[in-house]
Amino acid sequence: MMELLNSKQVTTPKLFIIAGLLLLVTGMLWGLTGGLQYLVPGFLKQYLSFEKVRPLHVSSVVFWIIFAAMGGALTYLQQHTGRKIYSPLLIRIQFGVFIFSIMVILISYCAGVFGGREYWEFHPLLALPIALAWVLFLVNFIRSIGSFKKQPVYVWMWLTGIVFFLFTFLESYLWIFPYFRNNVVNDMTVQWKSYGSMVGSWNMLIYGSSIYLMDKISNSKTGSHSKIAFILYFTGLFNLMFNWGHHIYTLPTHAYIKHISYAVSMTELFILGRIIFKWGATLATAKKQFHKLSYRFLAAADAWIFLTLLLAIAMSIPAVNVYTHGTHITVAHTMGATIGINSFLLLAIAFDILNDTCQPFEPYKKIFNRGYWLANVSLLIFWISLVSAGIIKAKWQMSEQRIPFSSMMLQLRPYFILFFVSGLLLLMGFILVIYPLVKNQLACYFKKKTKENKQILFYPSAVPGTE
Repeated sequence: MMELLNSKQVTTPKLFIIAGLLLLVTGMLWGLTGGLQYLVPGFLKQYLSFEKVRPLHVSSVVFWIIFAAMGGALTYLQQHTGRKIYSPLLIRIQFGVFIFSIMVILISYCAGVFGGREYWEFHPLLALPIALAWVLFLVNFIRSIGSFKKQPVYVWMWLTGIVFFLFTFLESYLWIFPYFRNNVVNDMTVQWKSYGSMVGSWNMLIYGSSIYLMDKISNSKTGSHSKIAFILYFTGLFNLMFNWGHHIYTLPTHAYIKHISYAVSMTELFILGRIIFKWGATLATAKKQFHKLSYRFLAAADAWIFLTLLLAIAMSIPAVNVYTHGTHITVAHTMGATIGINSFLLLAIAFDILNDTCQPFEPYKKIFNRGYWLANVSLLIFWISLVSAGIIKAKWQMSEQRIPFSSMMLQLRPYFILFFVSGLLLLMGFILVIYPLVKNQLACYFKKKTKENKQILFYPSAVPGTE
């Protein structure tokens, strides 16, 4: 009889998360390379110039978020329904198509082959397999959930995220049509609109899984069925669809679009107010649950939601946006949301799903603690350095004095050094946190394969399908 090595086998949804973790480390390495090129102009220019490094960084990090979000949603969907996914084959095809596409995309960047825009700087043809894989994801989700009656809020968040991501992903390629491409204002409006809503789409996937995880930790489902949960869901959905307008304040487009978007952006004050109101209860819960590894990342994300919301609301005010647009403050907002919120929430989900392996996690507790605090402290320094650099650049670009760009960049150099050093420490923190998870999963996977091979060799009748 075979030994039970792992009560939770290395399933395809787990492979999504593991691949995502590897992409996170890869993306951060590209980010550090780009940061070094700020400090040492011409570094690796002959082989990996900044125009290659930037999309390598952006695409790797975006796919980390997408991969981990899909893995989390697919795993928790099965736990929620108590049934296996509708079609495991479709998941495997989805995973294979995504892996193949990402490998081709990253290789094309290294070779200097581009053809896209912003997040998707790869050739538009490579968008087709990604869209196809996402359709498979949507079909599998709908067939697996069955009825949508009386479902908790996280199910609706997953569905919203899947549908709107597909819509906004396709919308981001409208530039291939001459009607949009030949008009600069239309082109930029649609691009910034689609990307703003796309972020909201994968946020729905992440937040839905986070709510499921919080219910799981508290051992209660009342939160995901409550009125406040659905109010927050509809507030997020409303923002997903309409608050992208603050990205286009500087474009000469219709004024009513900007006014509506500003009003919608201010609804985020409701979420901010609720965070402040619930701060005491959150602190008390954190003291009780902080020994749980997943909860630590939820607590860290909660703090970053507060900081990022403050910055986002400020940037949504037109008079402030004039100064912040195109500065490192925008980058700070993106980093706070991408790392502080999305990545920490996804790490909480990853630790919940991947923590149970054939090997104990206890020997890695000290490594984890060091990595956790190193990541949090260095991220705060990283964020502050970007905000500080952004303030200096904002003053420069709005100043009546004609100070040369090179002089302004020299003023920013100390902040770039701080940015690079804190980024390096941030990467080290993440590696210390991620290493035990990936190592244990891979060790159990290969250990299981080895034992299966031995079982087939010596006791072929004991292995299913070999009778």
